[in-house]
Amino acid sequence: MNNTLLIVIGFSIIFLMTTLGASLVFFFKNDISKRINSFLLGLAGGIMVAASIWSLIMPAIEMSEESFGKYAWFPAAASIILGGLALALLDKVVPHIHNGTHQEEGPRSHFSKSMKLFFAVTLHNIPEGLAVGFAFGAAAVAGEQAAFISALGLAIGIGIQNFPEGAAISLPMRQVTGSRGKAFIFGMCSGIVEPLSATIGFFLASHLIVLQPWLLAFSAGAMLFVVAEDLIPDANISENPHNGTWGFMIGFIIMMILDVALG
Repeated sequence: MNNTLLIVIGFSIIFLMTTLGASLVFFFKNDISKRINSFLLGLAGGIMVAASIWSLIMPAIEMSEESFGKYAWFPAAASIILGGLALALLDKVVPHIHNGTHQEEGPRSHFSKSMKLFFAVTLHNIPEGLAVGFAFGAAAVAGEQAAFISALGLAIGIGIQNFPEGAAISLPMRQVTGSRGKAFIFGMCSGIVEPLSATIGFFLASHLIVLQPWLLAFSAGAMLFVVAEDLIPDANISENPHNGTWGFMIGFIIMMILDVALG
Protein backbone atom coordinates (compact mmCIF):
# COMPACT_ATOMS: atom_id res chain seq x y z
CA MET A 1 0.00 0.00 0.00
CA ASN A 2 1.24 3.49 -0.86
CA ASN A 3 2.78 5.26 2.15
CA THR A 4 0.86 8.47 1.44
CA LEU A 5 -2.37 6.50 1.50
CA LEU A 6 -1.38 5.03 4.88
CA ILE A 7 -0.95 8.56 6.23
CA VAL A 8 -4.36 9.62 4.91
CA ILE A 9 -5.97 6.51 6.41
CA GLY A 10 -4.25 7.08 9.75
CA PHE A 11 -5.28 10.73 9.98
CA SER A 12 -8.84 9.88 8.90
CA ILE A 13 -9.33 7.04 11.38
CA ILE A 14 -8.81 9.20 14.44
CA PHE A 15 -11.46 11.68 13.25
CA LEU A 16 -13.96 9.15 11.89
CA MET A 17 -13.97 7.09 15.08
CA THR A 18 -14.77 10.19 17.14
CA THR A 19 -17.60 10.96 14.74
CA LEU A 20 -18.86 7.39 14.94
CA GLY A 21 -18.88 7.56 18.73
CA ALA A 22 -20.73 10.88 18.62
CA SER A 23 -23.40 9.29 16.42
CA LEU A 24 -24.52 7.14 19.37
CA VAL A 25 -26.58 10.13 20.45
CA PHE A 26 -29.10 9.12 17.78
CA PHE A 27 -29.45 5.57 19.15
CA PHE A 28 -29.57 6.04 22.92
CA LYS A 29 -32.56 7.62 24.61
CA ASN A 30 -30.61 8.15 27.83
CA ASP A 31 -26.98 8.36 28.85
CA ILE A 32 -25.07 5.09 29.00
CA SER A 33 -24.98 3.49 32.44
CA LYS A 34 -22.28 4.41 34.93
CA ARG A 35 -20.87 0.89 34.75
CA ILE A 36 -20.49 0.98 30.96
CA ASN A 37 -19.12 4.51 31.13
CA SER A 38 -16.56 3.41 33.71
CA PHE A 39 -15.50 0.50 31.49
CA LEU A 40 -15.17 2.70 28.38
CA LEU A 41 -13.15 5.36 30.18
CA GLY A 42 -10.90 2.65 31.60
CA LEU A 43 -10.54 1.19 28.11
CA ALA A 44 -9.52 4.59 26.73
CA GLY A 45 -7.02 5.05 29.55
CA GLY A 46 -5.47 1.63 29.00
CA ILE A 47 -5.05 2.26 25.28
CA MET A 48 -3.45 5.66 25.88
CA VAL A 49 -1.00 4.33 28.48
CA ALA A 50 0.03 1.40 26.26
CA ALA A 51 0.35 3.69 23.23
CA SER A 52 2.52 6.05 25.27
CA ILE A 53 4.86 3.24 26.33
CA TRP A 54 5.02 0.97 23.28
CA SER A 55 4.58 3.43 20.41
CA LEU A 56 6.13 6.63 21.75
CA ILE A 57 8.44 6.35 24.77
CA MET A 58 10.31 3.17 23.79
CA PRO A 59 10.98 4.40 20.21
CA ALA A 60 12.09 7.75 21.65
CA ILE A 61 14.64 6.02 23.87
CA GLU A 62 15.89 3.89 20.98
CA MET A 63 16.31 7.00 18.81
CA SER A 64 18.37 8.66 21.56
CA GLU A 65 20.84 5.82 22.10
CA GLU A 66 23.30 6.93 19.43
CA SER A 67 23.47 10.55 20.63
CA PHE A 68 23.06 10.10 24.39
CA GLY A 69 24.51 6.64 25.00
CA LYS A 70 23.75 5.41 28.50
CA TYR A 71 21.75 8.60 29.05
CA ALA A 72 19.32 7.73 26.25
CA TRP A 73 16.54 7.95 28.80
CA PHE A 74 17.04 11.69 29.30
CA PRO A 75 15.18 13.10 26.23
CA ALA A 76 12.22 10.84 26.97
CA ALA A 77 12.14 11.67 30.68
CA ALA A 78 12.45 15.41 30.13
CA SER A 79 9.89 15.45 27.32
CA ILE A 80 7.33 13.46 29.31
CA ILE A 81 7.48 16.17 31.98
CA LEU A 82 7.22 18.90 29.33
CA GLY A 83 4.19 17.22 27.79
CA GLY A 84 2.48 17.10 31.15
CA LEU A 85 3.34 20.75 31.83
CA ALA A 86 1.89 21.75 28.45
CA LEU A 87 -1.45 20.09 29.30
CA ALA A 88 -1.41 21.61 32.78
CA LEU A 89 -0.92 25.04 31.19
CA LEU A 90 -3.82 24.47 28.79
CA ASP A 91 -5.96 23.47 31.77
CA LYS A 92 -5.20 26.86 33.31
CA VAL A 93 -5.86 29.03 30.24
CA VAL A 94 -8.83 27.24 28.61
CA PRO A 95 -12.18 27.28 30.46
CA HIS A 96 -13.67 23.77 30.55
CA ILE A 97 -15.71 21.31 32.61
CA HIS A 98 -14.72 17.75 33.45
CA ASN A 99 -17.76 15.70 32.52
CA GLY A 100 -17.21 12.96 35.08
CA THR A 101 -16.54 15.15 38.13
CA HIS A 102 -18.33 18.29 36.87
CA GLN A 103 -15.34 20.27 38.07
CA GLU A 104 -14.67 23.56 36.28
CA GLU A 105 -11.13 24.61 35.45
CA GLY A 106 -9.51 27.53 33.69
CA PRO A 107 -10.28 31.25 33.89
CA ARG A 108 -13.78 32.53 34.51
CA SER A 109 -15.69 33.09 31.31
CA HIS A 110 -19.14 33.59 29.86
CA PHE A 111 -18.96 30.43 27.76
CA SER A 112 -21.97 28.14 28.04
CA LYS A 113 -21.76 24.76 29.76
CA SER A 114 -21.95 23.07 26.36
CA MET A 115 -18.90 24.97 25.13
CA LYS A 116 -16.95 24.15 28.29
CA LEU A 117 -17.73 20.46 27.87
CA PHE A 118 -16.63 20.73 24.25
CA PHE A 119 -13.34 22.41 25.23
CA ALA A 120 -12.63 19.65 27.78
CA VAL A 121 -12.78 16.85 25.21
CA THR A 122 -10.98 18.93 22.59
CA LEU A 123 -8.06 19.44 24.98
CA HIS A 124 -7.74 15.65 25.27
CA ASN A 125 -7.67 15.23 21.53
CA ILE A 126 -4.71 17.55 20.86
CA PRO A 127 -1.96 15.26 22.27
CA GLU A 128 -3.58 12.23 20.62
CA GLY A 129 -3.45 13.90 17.21
CA LEU A 130 0.11 15.06 17.79
CA ALA A 131 1.15 11.52 18.74
CA VAL A 132 -0.19 10.12 15.48
CA GLY A 133 1.41 12.93 13.47
CA PHE A 134 4.78 12.49 15.17
CA ALA A 135 4.69 8.74 14.53
CA PHE A 136 3.97 9.17 10.82
CA GLY A 137 6.57 11.96 10.58
CA ALA A 138 9.21 9.67 12.04
CA ALA A 139 8.11 6.96 9.59
CA ALA A 140 8.49 9.38 6.68
CA VAL A 141 12.08 10.05 7.69
CA ALA A 142 12.81 6.34 8.10
CA GLY A 143 11.29 5.73 4.68
CA GLU A 144 10.36 2.12 5.47
CA GLN A 145 6.81 0.87 5.01
CA ALA A 146 7.11 -1.13 8.23
CA ALA A 147 7.42 2.17 10.09
CA PHE A 148 4.28 3.48 8.38
CA ILE A 149 2.41 0.29 9.31
CA SER A 150 3.53 0.73 12.93
CA ALA A 151 2.29 4.33 12.90
CA LEU A 152 -1.01 3.11 11.45
CA GLY A 153 -1.28 0.70 14.39
CA LEU A 154 -0.98 3.67 16.75
CA ALA A 155 -3.68 5.53 14.79
CA ILE A 156 -6.00 2.52 14.99
CA GLY A 157 -5.47 2.29 18.76
CA ILE A 158 -6.14 6.01 19.23
CA GLY A 159 -9.17 5.65 16.97
CA ILE A 160 -10.58 2.83 19.12
CA GLN A 161 -10.36 4.95 22.25
CA ASN A 162 -11.81 7.93 20.38
CA PHE A 163 -15.07 6.05 19.95
CA PRO A 164 -16.11 6.31 23.62
CA GLU A 165 -14.72 9.87 23.71
CA GLY A 166 -17.10 10.86 20.92
CA ALA A 167 -20.00 9.39 22.87
CA ALA A 168 -18.72 11.05 26.06
CA ILE A 169 -19.22 14.48 24.54
CA SER A 170 -22.39 13.95 22.47
CA LEU A 171 -24.55 12.10 25.03
CA PRO A 172 -24.29 14.65 27.88
CA MET A 173 -24.34 17.44 25.30
CA ARG A 174 -27.84 16.38 24.25
CA GLN A 175 -29.11 17.15 27.74
CA VAL A 176 -27.39 20.52 27.72
CA THR A 177 -28.49 21.62 24.23
CA GLY A 178 -31.80 19.75 24.02
CA SER A 179 -30.97 18.66 20.48
CA ARG A 180 -29.53 15.41 19.17
CA GLY A 181 -28.30 17.14 16.01
CA LYS A 182 -26.44 19.85 17.91
CA ALA A 183 -24.99 17.26 20.30
CA PHE A 184 -23.71 15.21 17.36
CA ILE A 185 -22.10 18.26 15.75
CA PHE A 186 -20.35 19.15 19.01
CA GLY A 187 -19.05 15.59 19.29
CA MET A 188 -17.91 15.48 15.68
CA CYS A 189 -16.23 18.89 15.86
CA SER A 190 -14.31 17.89 18.98
CA GLY A 191 -12.49 15.38 16.78
CA ILE A 192 -11.54 17.85 14.04
CA VAL A 193 -8.59 19.03 16.12
CA GLU A 194 -7.01 15.56 15.86
CA PRO A 195 -6.20 15.46 12.12
CA LEU A 196 -5.22 19.14 12.35
CA SER A 197 -2.77 18.52 15.21
CA ALA A 198 -1.65 15.32 13.47
CA THR A 199 -0.74 17.35 10.39
CA ILE A 200 1.27 19.78 12.51
CA GLY A 201 2.98 16.89 14.28
CA PHE A 202 3.82 15.22 10.97
CA PHE A 203 5.61 18.25 9.57
CA LEU A 204 7.46 18.93 12.83
CA ALA A 205 8.73 15.35 13.13
CA SER A 206 9.59 15.01 9.43
CA HIS A 207 11.47 18.33 9.19
CA LEU A 208 13.03 18.64 12.65
CA ILE A 209 14.61 15.19 12.63
CA VAL A 210 16.90 15.82 15.60
CA LEU A 211 13.83 16.53 17.77
CA GLN A 212 12.00 13.31 16.95
CA PRO A 213 12.64 11.51 20.27
CA TRP A 214 11.72 14.66 22.17
CA LEU A 215 8.50 15.10 20.22
CA LEU A 216 7.41 11.47 20.59
CA ALA A 217 7.94 11.50 24.36
CA PHE A 218 6.30 14.95 24.63
CA SER A 219 3.06 13.61 23.18
CA ALA A 220 3.34 10.56 25.46
CA GLY A 221 3.66 12.81 28.51
CA ALA A 222 0.63 14.83 27.45
CA MET A 223 -1.45 11.66 27.03
CA LEU A 224 -0.31 10.25 30.37
CA PHE A 225 -1.33 13.53 31.98
CA VAL A 226 -4.82 13.20 30.45
CA VAL A 227 -5.16 9.64 31.74
CA ALA A 228 -4.11 10.50 35.30
CA GLU A 229 -5.89 13.86 35.45
CA ASP A 230 -9.17 13.06 33.72
CA LEU A 231 -9.87 9.53 32.50
CA ILE A 232 -9.15 7.62 35.70
CA PRO A 233 -11.01 10.08 38.01
CA ASP A 234 -13.92 10.30 35.55
CA ALA A 235 -14.14 6.51 35.41
CA ASN A 236 -15.20 6.59 39.10
CA ILE A 237 -13.22 3.44 39.79
CA SER A 238 -14.03 3.81 43.49
CA GLU A 239 -17.74 3.30 42.68
CA ASN A 240 -17.29 0.74 39.91
CA PRO A 241 -13.85 -0.72 40.66
CA HIS A 242 -13.90 -3.81 38.48
CA ASN A 243 -15.50 -2.18 35.45
CA GLY A 244 -12.95 0.60 35.13
CA THR A 245 -10.02 -1.64 36.04
CA TRP A 246 -10.93 -4.37 33.54
CA GLY A 247 -11.55 -1.72 30.90
CA PHE A 248 -8.06 -0.32 31.53
CA MET A 249 -6.43 -3.74 31.32
CA ILE A 250 -8.29 -4.71 28.14
CA GLY A 251 -7.43 -1.37 26.53
CA PHE A 252 -3.77 -1.84 27.40
CA ILE A 253 -3.77 -5.34 25.89
CA ILE A 254 -5.50 -4.15 22.69
CA MET A 255 -2.90 -1.46 22.11
CA MET A 256 -0.05 -3.80 23.02
CA ILE A 257 -1.26 -6.35 20.46
CA LEU A 258 -1.66 -3.69 17.79
CA ASP A 259 1.85 -2.40 18.37
CA VAL A 260 3.46 -5.85 18.37
CA ALA A 261 1.42 -7.17 15.45
CA LEU A 262 1.85 -4.10 13.25
CA GLY A 263 5.20 -2.92 14.59
